[in-house]
Amino acid sequence: MAPSGKSSNAYTHARSQSSMPLLPYADATPPASPSSRSPAPRFMPTFAYKRRLLITASLSLAAIALVSLTFTNLATREQSLAIPVHEDVAFTPANNSVPEPVLEERPPEQQLQFSPFVLGPPTQSFRDNLRNDTKYITSWISAGWTNDIMTYANLIYLGAVTDRVPVVGMFTPSHIGGDVPPIPFGEVFDVPRYNRESNTPIVEWYEVKDPESEVVDDLGCWNVWEAVQFNEHHPRGSSVPDWLKLDISYTKAPNWIKLIPDYPHDMCSTFWSLARLSFPEERSKNLGNPLPSPQHNVTLDPDEHMLCFDYLYYACAQQSSDLEHDYSPTWRYVLRYLHWTPRIEAMAAYYVRQVFDVPADAEVPPYIAVHVRHGDFANWCWQAERPEDCFAPLPVIARRVREVQEELRERKGIDIPMSRVIITSDESDPAWWEEVAALGWRTIDHTAAGTAEVFGRWYPVILDAAIQSGATGFVGTDRSTYSIVSRRRVETWQNGATRMVLWGYKGADDH
Repeated sequence: MAPSGKSSNAYTHARSQSSMPLLPYADATPPASPSSRSPAPRFMPTFAYKRRLLITASLSLAAIALVSLTFTNLATREQSLAIPVHEDVAFTPANNSVPEPVLEERPPEQQLQFSPFVLGPPTQSFRDNLRNDTKYITSWISAGWTNDIMTYANLIYLGAVTDRVPVVGMFTPSHIGGDVPPIPFGEVFDVPRYNRESNTPIVEWYEVKDPESEVVDDLGCWNVWEAVQFNEHHPRGSSVPDWLKLDISYTKAPNWIKLIPDYPHDMCSTFWSLARLSFPEERSKNLGNPLPSPQHNVTLDPDEHMLCFDYLYYACAQQSSDLEHDYSPTWRYVLRYLHWTPRIEAMAAYYVRQVFDVPADAEVPPYIAVHVRHGDFANWCWQAERPEDCFAPLPVIARRVREVQEELRERKGIDIPMSRVIITSDESDPAWWEEVAALGWRTIDHTAAGTAEVFGRWYPVILDAAIQSGATGFVGTDRSTYSIVSRRRVETWQNGATRMVLWGYKGADDH
């Protein structure tokens, strides 16, 4: 990082606000400077794992006690708290008692000392850990959390297309406040499970380069952003290279990567146009005029061993918003295999049991999840004659819920009452929430639960997404990527019924 504490990246970019519900403690604070926080290694000897387990079990019980002290029953919404668990602790609850931690067997690949896709433990310089018989690909994130998930998924799919191992970075904070440290990709998603079930590899950056390294590595990358849009004449900014201590020299990608040439209202590039740049002949034809790196002032052509792109959120197969369509390769080959870690799945299940007042040793009952996005979507209400006409009213959303109920009865023989509906929303109007309570729907109040205080400010939004993905039915908000991804998870993981509520003008969802 630069001595001032500001990002050494010469370019900045306002983050997209289209991916997730706003949280009450979000602000526009820029990301904090990287600290010495080091994610726990995923590959570790069995002895080290068990020793770590005994320590973290004690910490988990302390967290349980803290959350239990914050128990609150809010009459208007009937929220209740969940019992937190730790990622390395499995448990067998009984009679609503505090869970007892028990040892959990690790799959064999998690007992290795390091990833098989690198030479060994993380090194001071990333190049010292790359295998000569393996090619890699990496990229950065620069949006809200769900958009960042989609960006990494595009990176992983492009790795499959180019026969390269994707090297995935951390998630950096946006809606949760810039003072929050990044969270490792593997703390959210079960990477060993992904590697097994997808038959494609993922390596995390902390497995390649020591997070505590002070070495600043030079790297040449392709500048996609400047080739697909016409308003910003520089690469897409991201704090990830600063966290990884990378000094990037960018080369503008050729204009032919853009899906619709010269069209200013679409910023998509296609996977196969990007893939062309990973092969020697096409790469050599398009080299020239790299920008000097911001720290060392070096000019480098895009790296051949560690292929690098500045931003892949807008990469697509054939049209914009591929993920909204059933053919989406990013969903079919990547996102469907990115399951939550067992820790997050267990936490989400406990929150659901608590909000429905179900015994801790009982199965999680079938439920319907609803995600209502308002907030900054009000900026897209230009078709509405009046502001109050923009968003679908609750009776319209309830109609969609009834459609899901009916489909589940007919298709799966499951009857889910209105009292088994969980809703999440960024709506702040108390009268609106009173209408929600009148419908009998439940919501999880993370402020009352102390979720952020116990687990960190990443966890309210992560747990909301995990809870939605565990539902048998889902009703989401059209054009919200948070809803789009939750819808896909429910359809694929739960064989569930889903609907999306249209909005933007009065009667938009009439049908």
